[in-house]
Amino acid sequence: MALAAAVLFGASAPFAKLLLSTSSPQLLAGLLYLGSGIGLGIVWVRRQGFAQAARETPLSPRDVPWLAGAIAFGGVVAPVLLMIGLSRSPASAASLLLNLEGVFTALLAWFVFHENFDRRIALGMLAIVAGGAALSWEGRLSWGGMTGPLAIAAACLCWAIDNNFTQKVSAGDPVQITMTKGLVAGGINTGIAFLLGASWPPAARVGAALVLGFLSYGLSLVMFVLALRQLGTARTSAYFSTAPFVGALLSLIVFRERPTTSLIVAAALMGIGVWLHVSERHEHEHRHQDKEHDHAHVHDEHHQHVHVPGDPPATDPTPHSHRHRHEPLVHSHAHYPDIHHRHAHD
Repeated sequence: MALAAAVLFGASAPFAKLLLSTSSPQLLAGLLYLGSGIGLGIVWVRRQGFAQAARETPLSPRDVPWLAGAIAFGGVVAPVLLMIGLSRSPASAASLLLNLEGVFTALLAWFVFHENFDRRIALGMLAIVAGGAALSWEGRLSWGGMTGPLAIAAACLCWAIDNNFTQKVSAGDPVQITMTKGLVAGGINTGIAFLLGASWPPAARVGAALVLGFLSYGLSLVMFVLALRQLGTARTSAYFSTAPFVGALLSLIVFRERPTTSLIVAAALMGIGVWLHVSERHEHEHRHQDKEHDHAHVHDEHHQHVHVPGDPPATDPTPHSHRHRHEPLVHSHAHYPDIHHRHAHD
């Protein structure tokens, strides 16, 4: 899911570059977010009343502060900071600094939200980020003052906060989460663009931006949320950091460019980093505390609860959601820092 999210998002880069010829960056960002929100809104409405709607848990009031924070930092503040930074920074510095999102995401997950990691995962993350840096290196580095670079770094920090906050609500319906983020962030960014003097591009370009947003922002973020649920924030972000490589690879086809040395180096580094992650086997005896929550699940070793009247049938082998209680449990098996394994490590 995390790699598929990276592919969809990375694929947006060359197509967004084509759309920028008739639209301001701020307006295009707004249209992409709106495409995500509108497209997933249609999916969400059409899904109501069908069996699959009951498989995911709607957002609850307890999710609102986390989701509001994610939207504010990642969908509102970060794009504005990025526009400020890009207008005051040379392209060489901007491209390199954008790799900080993955770094900040992992650091916050590890040291603020206490997500488990070991040397293997840290090295994998370092290799993927180094691959991104190699891909964005232009052979020279010019800062052009500190205001622009600091603004871009701040934007990356805001997206890192967004990623960690979104993990807090990842047990909820990913379509509803992404739809809400898209509609709110899209509306605000589009409004800001018009306040800054933007004008509507041709209707065909608007439609193309909305469709691209639905695929590369909407479906991509749905998969990203599902990955957060299963892998934790840092690991999901590491996989997602391969998105620029996907975009660069696709650009070779779209713009008929030739492979560069930096692309080959980036492929090697990112390949090593992804291999270090996917070959991880984290297993030890751990304790599950008594916990009650609601999310999509099947009756695996972590879900041996009794169904009460009003719950889906207990014999249902497909994913379903209802509020359930986890009894204290001590066992050992391979696991990731998912929503059931956020325990401390000695």
